[in-house]
Amino acid sequence: MRWTLVTAIAPVAWGTNYFVTHEYLPTGHPLYGAAIRALPAGVLLLALCRQIPHGAWWWKSLILGTLNMGSFFALVYLAAQLLPTSIASTIMAASPVVLMLLAWAVIAERPRGLPLLGGGIGIAGVCLMLLTGTVTLNALGVLASATAMVTSSFGYVLAKRWSTEVDVLASTSWQLIAGGLVVLPLAVVREGAPPALNAGAALGFAYVTVVATAVAFAAWFAGLRRLPTAAVGLVGLLNPVTGVLLGTVITKETLTLQQTCGLILVLLGIVLGQPIAVTAAARVRSRATGADSRRDTSAGRTSCPGRRETNCAPQQDC
Repeated sequence: MRWTLVTAIAPVAWGTNYFVTHEYLPTGHPLYGAAIRALPAGVLLLALCRQIPHGAWWWKSLILGTLNMGSFFALVYLAAQLLPTSIASTIMAASPVVLMLLAWAVIAERPRGLPLLGGGIGIAGVCLMLLTGTVTLNALGVLASATAMVTSSFGYVLAKRWSTEVDVLASTSWQLIAGGLVVLPLAVVREGAPPALNAGAALGFAYVTVVATAVAFAAWFAGLRRLPTAAVGLVGLLNPVTGVLLGTVITKETLTLQQTCGLILVLLGIVLGQPIAVTAAARVRSRATGADSRRDTSAGRTSCPGRRETNCAPQQDC
């Protein structure tokens, strides 16, 4: 439960990121947005852990940084500019199931029935919460959001596979720096000069860098190291929940009945995928199996002719 709560810091922080990006950060600069978000956060964590990559972690950091940070940040930034928050969050809500399937394929972590059920319930809940009206879809925005979901899910599985090799703060800082350095040259070539930042944009980037990136990813990878992949993926559904609750607070509106039902379904899906729920279900099945076994044994006993004892085991020599 403790590590579940630690992991939850990440999606809650990310849930605020769509709003900050959409409202305060400059438009038309997804690559610079990714670089400005990743590099300072990576340097901050590097100053805390004071470790540099060694051996294979030079190329592992480059791969993980590109998947989890560089390309992911740029695509999410682009999606936030092209899509309503509801649509972007709904697409990302499929990530728990994608994460489970990739973990099965890459690290042989077979998904259990209860987390898969939780994933389905959670996705249905997100749809109820967010798809409350008619919206216009941007094809490029949908593609960006879906690509971000798949690439980051694959990167998370690789990070879990390699997670025991180094300290979590060190690996997170290396990924952030590598991802930022990969994106920065592309930003210079593609977008030209960096965007001019007013006070609101500077504060927005400061929040996104420290809270929604450095703190959030450190918590996320710490949970990914200690919890099953399915449990971590389902905790990620707190992202759209945070977005919806933040939106109601800002607009001073109350949740509709549909949104409330969706919120309940999402929370139920998250709980079903956690280790405590999976363990409880396994105990119930074990007790039921044991009771059935005892009934079968009792039914298999028979009487022994010529003796006063009855209900002897069939194997006894009467």
